[in-house]
Amino acid sequence: MNNKISRRNAIATSLKVSLAAIGGYAFKTSAQEQLNFESTSVKKKLPLRISLNTSTLLHYKLDVDVQIDMVADAGFDGVELWMRDIQAYLEKGGKAEQLKRKLEDRGLVLENIIGFSKWCSDVPDERKKALEQLRGEMMIIAAMGGKYIAAPVQGIESLDRNKYDDYAERYNAILNLGDETGVTPILELWGMGALNKVADCARIVIATGHPKATMLLDFYHVYRGGNDWDTIDILNGHKLPVMHINDYPANPSFELLKDSDRVLPGEGICPFDILIPKLYRAGFRGGFSVELFNREYWETMDAQTMLKNSYEKTNDVVEKALAKI
Repeated sequence: MNNKISRRNAIATSLKVSLAAIGGYAFKTSAQEQLNFESTSVKKKLPLRISLNTSTLLHYKLDVDVQIDMVADAGFDGVELWMRDIQAYLEKGGKAEQLKRKLEDRGLVLENIIGFSKWCSDVPDERKKALEQLRGEMMIIAAMGGKYIAAPVQGIESLDRNKYDDYAERYNAILNLGDETGVTPILELWGMGALNKVADCARIVIATGHPKATMLLDFYHVYRGGNDWDTIDILNGHKLPVMHINDYPANPSFELLKDSDRVLPGEGICPFDILIPKLYRAGFRGGFSVELFNREYWETMDAQTMLKNSYEKTNDVVEKALAKI
């Protein structure tokens, strides 16, 4: 009897061999090894994307193609790249089409491009130059397969609330340019900038009358601008392609905060457990893109660790918040 293999053992052995052959992997006989394998190889699918704004990597001075690979390796779904990094790559002989292929090969959504132009200036000549700049940048983005470029309000020191129609006309001008190029400019709110109120941002967007008009919000900037979170879900979240995610500390008070004070999601006081469900119920299904400028992080983490922490902490915050829906 000891030399005989029981029918049950024979079936189990056969099943192990078959699974190993099908999967192309050596069969793991240890239950703990199998558990570890499953936890690292199976990524829970969320109903929206966890992405990275490469401002988070500015300190490390990485070429844009390297950024793409590292962001993909860290597990992100999408990426926001900076135009200046793309242009530096092109100046060295790289091609926009190469970056497009790399993004596709690595399975990354190109969420948005970070650029700066004085499209909202009160000076007509500055606006004209800004449109020329944007046209060139949009052509590059289109060649990369991108659909959006950030449009923070540049060229004015403060918002004149008697000129909403003028601002809407200026935003409409770059939206029309987007129609020509296939790249939509997203009106961006800055908490310490001229456009720091969600209500002002929404009013300008609506006043354009353009079907693709939209806005780029940021958890830190909404707080920094002194906005009320209670009414954030009045917005049509479905129309927001991407939103910057980060956290902010309790001190200093909101009006004294600087960009460098932003912290990783979950390390501050932002009520994500309330806000993310609100945004989700309002239709948001875009990308939460991690945007940080924290020097303390840069000085204590290498790029890989920065990316690992950014992904894991953001994913954890979003997953727990969505579980409350």
